[in-house]
Amino acid sequence: MSNYLSATEIKVGINFGDDVIPVGRLAMRERTIYFEYDRTFIRRGIEISPLRLPLQSGLHNFDYDLFEGLPGVFNDSLPDGWGRLLFDRFARAQGIIPSEVTPLDRLAHIGVHGMGALVFEPDHSADNTHDTISLDNLASQTQDVLDGTSDDVLQELLFLNGSSAGARPKALIGVNQDRTHIVHGANELPDGYAPWMVKFANSQDGLDAGAIEYVYALMAVDAGINMPDVHLFPAQKGAGYFAIKRFDRDGNKRYHMHTACGLLHSDFRTPSLDYEDLIALTSMLTRDVREVEKMYQLAVFNVLAHNRDDHAKNFSFLMDEQGQWKLSPAYDLTFSSGPRGEQSTMVMGEGKAPKAEHLIKLGIDAKIDKGRIHEIIERTKASLAKWSELAKQYGVSTANIKLVGERVSSYE
Repeated sequence: MSNYLSATEIKVGINFGDDVIPVGRLAMRERTIYFEYDRTFIRRGIEISPLRLPLQSGLHNFDYDLFEGLPGVFNDSLPDGWGRLLFDRFARAQGIIPSEVTPLDRLAHIGVHGMGALVFEPDHSADNTHDTISLDNLASQTQDVLDGTSDDVLQELLFLNGSSAGARPKALIGVNQDRTHIVHGANELPDGYAPWMVKFANSQDGLDAGAIEYVYALMAVDAGINMPDVHLFPAQKGAGYFAIKRFDRDGNKRYHMHTACGLLHSDFRTPSLDYEDLIALTSMLTRDVREVEKMYQLAVFNVLAHNRDDHAKNFSFLMDEQGQWKLSPAYDLTFSSGPRGEQSTMVMGEGKAPKAEHLIKLGIDAKIDKGRIHEIIERTKASLAKWSELAKQYGVSTANIKLVGERVSSYE
């Protein structure tokens, strides 16, 4: 942040892997942020956020109370949770009060290193490096930051976080094909390396949090859910580090990524969505019944697996350079509690204790064949029945095997 300058205007571009295409400009006057599409981008006819920021000439501006006045599509480029904590700590270390940092400043520090395909100028992000990294060292540095005892590693951790969201500490890494070597992975990677993201425990997590999420990913794949490649990297302490291959990159190709939270301007901190809304959104965006069925499968898995932190940021859509949308592969599937112990996303109006009957009604409303609905529910239950066996295999604690097992089996 030595090059910190308060940004009053940001140029927005999109890079699908070849060249940066100008999208428009963001400007801030007092506390109001304005956005205007570039005329050449309007002529392309590609909708990057069809519901809340449709392709129209003229100025767009939004309420400050949600996303500090940013359109949801650009707010999706900013980290929250861990990434925001890092940035604010780093700002303080440079003598800058975080409350004085505007959303445009934060976008400038994402620059070209964000998730998805959007890029921002000026680019105040750190330079890339291909240095080898140790996950154990990163975990230790992460803990120092959580404990408030380390300022000297903030810049590196900030760069490694990219713009990934969520409360648990994360790092963007590059992994070689046999998963034996790890380098910094926020942007360009050496040949033979693929972009991944690795998670570390936060102060509330147990040392087996990574193993629990890994087993959940295995069960999800077994249940027929579209998941990216996952891996459990060994750790000196605990059962391992959960890592997932990035799905916003495919070789040199980049995909535009947009969360349900950003698409709908729905505040994920005060959940109000129903899976009905997500299914309607999927249908509207993708116009593909296969994608609708994938969203339905996610609803079934989250409810039956007691993943209650299924808020609007945990569902994303990917758009290619032709403007075609698909539901992204699933992520953040793990045992979790939601607000007041309820499901963050309701099922047909039921949040406290959604059951199979609510899921069946949801499927019927989504026009999924009744036989297929029962097949999805039964296959999911059969996959979740493997919890205890897999959890033992990957080092989940006995207490957590019992706790999760009791919650998951209660839906039978």
